[in-house]
Amino acid sequence: MSTQESHKKAQVRAAIIGYGLAGSVFHAPLVDATPGMEVAAIVTSNTERQQSARKRYPEARILGTVEELWQDAQNYDLAIVATSNDTHVSLGIAAMQAGLPVVVDKPMAATVADAEQLLAASQETGKLLTIFQNRRWDNDFLTVQKILGARLLGPLTRFESRFERYRPAPKQGAWRESADPKLAGGQLYDLGSHLIDQALYLFGKPERVYAEMAQRRPGAQVDDDSFVALHFPSGISAHLWMSQVARISGQRMRISGLRGTYEKWGLDPQEDALRAGKQPGQPGWGTELRELWGHISTDITEGGIHLDGPIETEPGAYENFYAQVRDAITRGTKVPVDPRSVIEVIRVIEAAQTSARENRTITL
Repeated sequence: MSTQESHKKAQVRAAIIGYGLAGSVFHAPLVDATPGMEVAAIVTSNTERQQSARKRYPEARILGTVEELWQDAQNYDLAIVATSNDTHVSLGIAAMQAGLPVVVDKPMAATVADAEQLLAASQETGKLLTIFQNRRWDNDFLTVQKILGARLLGPLTRFESRFERYRPAPKQGAWRESADPKLAGGQLYDLGSHLIDQALYLFGKPERVYAEMAQRRPGAQVDDDSFVALHFPSGISAHLWMSQVARISGQRMRISGLRGTYEKWGLDPQEDALRAGKQPGQPGWGTELRELWGHISTDITEGGIHLDGPIETEPGAYENFYAQVRDAITRGTKVPVDPRSVIEVIRVIEAAQTSARENRTITL
């Protein structure tokens, strides 16, 4: 089926607010690739981005202001807030008050109090609210869930996870590099919101939080090299690293139990594929070569086979997020990411900030 034909049959007409990295690389391509959905409108005041949006999505309306979207809200079925962090709450609330279900990009909000305002607006208006935590559909994280589901590691002891990059100089003028607390800049909010979300998704709410936050690069205004340790009531510890100053990255993920360990190097390929203009549904989407698979060593056998070596990586599947959004709108099923779970992530981020500032462990 062609994109044009799928648009004609679309049940969910999405309006994407913001066409920077989040809107153009993640949200718009994933919506466009989801059966039953279409990119019906894109809101951006930037003329270059408007031209880019028209070229890639010729059937979408290109709007210069959100006021145009609110005035015509009845012609859409979903608003996607893909703007800077300081506008997530106000735009999300305005969209719901205009009658639209809402997807808000991570980290949802800068504070627990602001995030709770979004949730309260959803409850008051009765409009769907979910948060784009796409890393729940990374290939390594899906593989870890499969391994844990098969109980291949025995009682779990430690989870280690890293997002490390090398960007030796802060990007001038970038809101993610700003010290304004409303913008929720820095690595703890940016990469850390993914790492913390994954840990909480696996193990529940932590009982203690310890963190270290540093500004390593000359001119840095926000943390660019941070570490968070979470301790869970089950006894499991999660150690999470997020950095812009690691020229050589460590293991992406490692999880250990009393009877086995799984480790994985390298990043999920979906972001790079999206940046290159690829979309879900194309050959090889979300898969990786055998030499990139993670390794497992366990004394537990599966199907009579002793596992000690490479284990196939589950295909990454960012497209599942918007498929579940579509079903939640059209069938009343559960949203892919419960906003309450993301509020807990922000609560951990606030505790981590306090821990780093006061150099102590915070009990939740």
